[in-house]
Amino acid sequence: MTTLMLDGTLLAAVDLGSNSFRLEVGRYAAGHVERVQYFKEMVRQGAGLDEQGLLTADAMQRGWDCLARFAERLKGFPAAHVRAVATQTLREARNSDVFIQRANQILGYPISIISGPEEARLIYQGAAHSLPPSDERRLVVDIGGRSTELILGQRYTSQRVASFPVGSVAWSLRYFPQGEFSKSALKTAQIAAQAVMEEAAHHFVPGSWDCAYGTSGTANAIADVLALHGGQPDVVTREQLYWLCEQLLAAGNASQLRLEGLKEERRAVIGGGVTVLCAVFDLLQIKELRIASGALRQGLLRDMVQHEEFSDIRHRTMAALKERYQVDRTQAGRVQRTAATLYEQARRYAGATEPATLQSSMLDWASQLHEIGCLISHTDHHHHGAYVLGHSDVPGFTQTELSHLAALVLAQRGKLRKVDSFLEDRDFALELLCLRLATLLCHARRDPALDQICLRDKTEKWSLKVAPGWAEQFPQSAYLLEEEVLAWQKTPYAFQFKQALSTAAK
Repeated sequence: MTTLMLDGTLLAAVDLGSNSFRLEVGRYAAGHVERVQYFKEMVRQGAGLDEQGLLTADAMQRGWDCLARFAERLKGFPAAHVRAVATQTLREARNSDVFIQRANQILGYPISIISGPEEARLIYQGAAHSLPPSDERRLVVDIGGRSTELILGQRYTSQRVASFPVGSVAWSLRYFPQGEFSKSALKTAQIAAQAVMEEAAHHFVPGSWDCAYGTSGTANAIADVLALHGGQPDVVTREQLYWLCEQLLAAGNASQLRLEGLKEERRAVIGGGVTVLCAVFDLLQIKELRIASGALRQGLLRDMVQHEEFSDIRHRTMAALKERYQVDRTQAGRVQRTAATLYEQARRYAGATEPATLQSSMLDWASQLHEIGCLISHTDHHHHGAYVLGHSDVPGFTQTELSHLAALVLAQRGKLRKVDSFLEDRDFALELLCLRLATLLCHARRDPALDQICLRDKTEKWSLKVAPGWAEQFPQSAYLLEEEVLAWQKTPYAFQFKQALSTAAK
């Protein structure tokens, strides 16, 4: 049973951004999260993508070194109180799995690559909780190193989210590679950013928000400079932004730019940041952008609190997906209960005493959504269901989790070699076995006799044992189980199906 978070609980959020890696430690108190410590390192991983879309060895090493330092501070934190996410650079990098695998080991906590829309949702959570309570409609703009997120929302609920692959690092590398500023380069960079974000003009129209807010590095850095040159603190106006463009032109090169308030670490990416923000101002006809102190890290911390307080966004997402794709809720519940029973039987037999929260949750969600593709095709629903999960914007889920769920749904029936890479993880293999057995045992869309079935997890194999006479009572299920035995023979795992002997036979 989930319990409410206790006052004084320490939480930690790790943000592997394209420009900086950040660690924020907060203390939960009376429904709020107060900052305890904040660490930031300019890793510049976004600048370490080569022409083939691969992270260079140096870029990966910079990231690993930083995470080793973060790991020292996180030592002793319970896994449930740490959330680590990666954003656009690792979404793009073709070898992100290489980086993440070692990064997980170094940090000591799992790092999830989140989608752009999920990043936007979390950014809004962080921004909204840093602002005074209000019914105003808000536009939140977050320009990162390689992506820009736009969010419309009210109070603590985001209503429309979008993510675009434009950012301060990417645009600086592309349009100001030597740090040189010219009128044509600034104009080209701004037009290019507007072209990428063009569809935002149709979904984030003027009048759909009362106040616009900027978050994170780019907006904060620009606001800090403007405030020291006659501007209002924590506000960016259109006129001031174009004044800043004139200062870039006057300097001619980033190395020659001398502006009070501009930190050295921001100098190399200021050109890209300014032109992307100009593009957003013009595209959405923004006149004034206020600064909100909260963003992705604070959103991660709030998300952990919300999970504890029974408002898990993922449960709402599950309900919405089942409604949208007209899932048979009775059958979904039947398969969910069966899979959960088998999973717990196997774990108890293997001697497990602690609840497997993450693994059982993944199995639970996959069970609920195993027929999500039936609206498209009954005969091939597992393929369509996997595609839907792998290509949808699903609030509350990371890309890693969605890949995991999609693989479970895909392999719920048919040959197992299509998920060979996932089967390297024995925990995943057990989840998949339980899901396949559950769909098999519920094939007649009736509750199976679970009191006559027991799944055992032995070191060398899995074994499903049924009560005497069960096979005669359920011949179709028995036949399907024999077929399942054959399917697992083509994997590194062994699965047996056997019927207990009756007293007379003994």
